[in-house]
Amino acid sequence: MRIYTCTPFPFGGGEDFFARDSGLMCRGLQACGHESMAVMPGDRQPEDRPDLLRTEYANLESVAWWKTQQLDGLILYAWGHPTYRNVARAIREAGITLILNQDNGGWISPLGSFQGWLHELWIILGGKTSVRTLMSFFKAAVKGITYGLCVTDPLRAIHLKQGHIIACVSPTAAERYQLLCKSYGGDAMVRRVRMLPHPVEPRFQIQAQATKSRMIACVGRWQDLIQKRPSLMQAVLEQVLTQDAQVRVEIAGELTETLSAWHQTLPASAKHRVRLRGRLGRDELVDLFQAAQVFYSPSAYESFGIAAGEALCTGCSVVAGPSPSMAAFEWFTSENFGTLAQRDRLEEHVAALIEELAHWDQGRRNAQEISKTWSERLHAPKVAARATKMILESRQSQADKHPQTHPSSPMST
Repeated sequence: MRIYTCTPFPFGGGEDFFARDSGLMCRGLQACGHESMAVMPGDRQPEDRPDLLRTEYANLESVAWWKTQQLDGLILYAWGHPTYRNVARAIREAGITLILNQDNGGWISPLGSFQGWLHELWIILGGKTSVRTLMSFFKAAVKGITYGLCVTDPLRAIHLKQGHIIACVSPTAAERYQLLCKSYGGDAMVRRVRMLPHPVEPRFQIQAQATKSRMIACVGRWQDLIQKRPSLMQAVLEQVLTQDAQVRVEIAGELTETLSAWHQTLPASAKHRVRLRGRLGRDELVDLFQAAQVFYSPSAYESFGIAAGEALCTGCSVVAGPSPSMAAFEWFTSENFGTLAQRDRLEEHVAALIEELAHWDQGRRNAQEISKTWSERLHAPKVAARATKMILESRQSQADKHPQTHPSSPMST
């Protein structure tokens, strides 16, 4: 089959792009034996890989151009954003079975859940009671229930209605999208909602000879103070290091002056057990997760949490705070694969990490089992195979309903 992926934004097209999201899904489809390329607008760049197709943005909104690609299916990574509704419409009108990837936790409109939407808005704006935050929250809330409901939601609904499949990256996100799609298009639209997670590179898997140590791994963009919350991470780790004299910590991600200064202030008994790794290559990240027992995320919100998915595939369990804006982490920590803090506070984060380390001590965590389960769920070829099945089922359904008008396409194998 010919199944492409597309993102309508001109990202770089090097190996970093093909290590996640639409680029990695393209590689997963190739691994399944399909013809696949990733489509993006913009001029070709020196680092672009051969399986990236660059084109003018106008072509992405052209039915005629999409017809020339002779595709059986396409997975569009456009966030359901109203701006890209004409891209989605052109793909569908070209007779291509379309999967719309929704890279979020589902609380994107007050029509899904007014309370959930407000809660997420508060978290994204920083979640702190200050005059500045309260003013930003009030302005954003008013805009959401005026301009949002009158303009953004109707245009987003047009976008989503183009999809044969509306793919959400976690079970909780899918449940939330069902509420939203009920408002947008009734039961028929609700039935299009599916769960399809972001893929993980197959290199993230545990080796048979790997030995897990009493280590916590943290990975993030630590310059992002509101989302990644490095200050919370630092405070939590200080207490964990005090309570557990054997645990070690490795922190990966671009170092900031604040993070380096914090490390210097740690007492000697803790400082030598904390290693700041800086930015790591992909193989180095695999090695980090091979050695660690626990992956800890202090984030306030995540659309998915690809680093947590990579850690799970490499046999780590996961710890994070509870949040309506961390939908995928409810899934990641289910079935004894991790621990969510009871509340999103310092003390509860510390307690969750101590509890998770105890689970490893008491034999309630098995690295090989964690890796096997999540590799089956998240490795790129597995996710691509599920996307292929969705496309085939949708095409068959279309053929059954409209046998005379169903588009003819190569359907090559």
